[in-house]
Amino acid sequence: MKSVANIGLVAREVMVEVDVANKGFPAFDMVGLPDKAVGEARARVKKAIENSGYEFPDKRITVNLAPADIRKEGSHYDLPIAVGILLAEGAVKGEVHGYFYGELGLDGEVRHSRGVLLVGLLARELNIREIFVPLESASEAAVVEGVTVYPVRNLRELVQHLGGEKLIKPLKRIAIEQIIEDAEPLVDMGEIVGQELAKRAVEIAASGGHNLLLVGPPGAGKTMLAKAFPSILPPLLPEESLEVTKIYSVAGLLPSGQALIRRRPYRSPHHTASTTSIIGGGSNPMPGEISLAHLGVLFLDELPEFPRSTLEVLRQPMEDGVVQITRVAGRAEYPASFLLLASANPCPCGYLNHPTKECKCGERLVETYRRRVSGPILDRIDLHVWVDAVEVNKLTTTVPIGQTESSNIVRDRVKNAREKQEKRFVDHKGIYSNAQMGNKLTRQYCPLTKEVKQFLMAANAKYDLSARAYFKVIKVARTIADLEGRQEIELSHVAEAVQYRESVW
Repeated sequence: MKSVANIGLVAREVMVEVDVANKGFPAFDMVGLPDKAVGEARARVKKAIENSGYEFPDKRITVNLAPADIRKEGSHYDLPIAVGILLAEGAVKGEVHGYFYGELGLDGEVRHSRGVLLVGLLARELNIREIFVPLESASEAAVVEGVTVYPVRNLRELVQHLGGEKLIKPLKRIAIEQIIEDAEPLVDMGEIVGQELAKRAVEIAASGGHNLLLVGPPGAGKTMLAKAFPSILPPLLPEESLEVTKIYSVAGLLPSGQALIRRRPYRSPHHTASTTSIIGGGSNPMPGEISLAHLGVLFLDELPEFPRSTLEVLRQPMEDGVVQITRVAGRAEYPASFLLLASANPCPCGYLNHPTKECKCGERLVETYRRRVSGPILDRIDLHVWVDAVEVNKLTTTVPIGQTESSNIVRDRVKNAREKQEKRFVDHKGIYSNAQMGNKLTRQYCPLTKEVKQFLMAANAKYDLSARAYFKVIKVARTIADLEGRQEIELSHVAEAVQYRESVW
């Protein structure tokens, strides 16, 4: 019997060997480095077999999960173990092929199990034609081309299928392109009054996947801009949807019966969230918020309120796009190429440099507040934007229809820019946006004229840009050029990109 072990996002084939011996005292031994959940399969499998109308052998049963050097975790080994025992006893006749994956209830029902998409992907990779998985989870694997997915409702139904008595109807393949959706906006961009500079920065960030920091007084509209952000994000590409779904499948967050994550993730953890919940971890390393936001948005409202230790763990994932979690029980690597959207007040009271309200914070208090966000974190943020307080007369003025762009109009421009990037990076696996370019790709796809280089040198002298910031300016300029439909990066594009590096914090 064959099954699958999921280690992070890496799936490994596992051979489930079952021996039913007539000699010796009745026992049920399990070897092959099983964890507690696998060990408890003894009770579940025994009752599932008996309650499905089959006789459980009163003999010495030995189950080996090979290879023995991989730790086996989870309850999805129930199904292959049960089928192996019934095969050894003759209840299942003939040869058995494919992967078996799923948890058994005491009544023999095959229950929803996480990680089914990885089973389908491994089957395609190793040319395994059939997989038998829980009915509630089968849709995940149905998006994988070239694999026949059998949705199993209960153990008796599976035994009848394997014996040729009553065949299970396989699922039809689900085309990824047909189920990807645009996000439903909580706030439409057309509802936001003023803030033209901030809205422009939001559009650039969404178009190129660039990190964005919004700084301004309370009530200026920072959170409202963040809520409108999902409404202008481009839809997931089929390859992106698979990447995101793998993470949610392993984490057990994919809703039962849903085949794929259909929209770009938008995660907004509270500032009291622990470092482990942000970065991921646990005894069995699981993905955290930064991985759940992969190819989407991680919104950190009130950035300085997050513990500094929590913010510092973002440095390596923001640079590399992956996070490595090492624990005693094992090691896992998860993708974490997210767009960081952050907001902050300029000081603890929020009214520093406010035109009408007085700041009551002393200079030392302001400095202490700002030190909560380190220089390396700020250096990794592409766009820094000051959000001014909105005048009351603008809030009470009715804006004529058509004068304020809706999210649909902005999203169309974002989609066009992303389509250009999709074509640009078609030969580079895992690269979907300008922000994901490394220095080598930046030099390749962002050639600069002599005039632009001279301007950048002057900007570097004025703002003392780091090497990282220098390349971020070029990548932002590339995105601005894409929004304007330009092949070459022009001086105006770089000039606009440079202004977003001015300190607002």
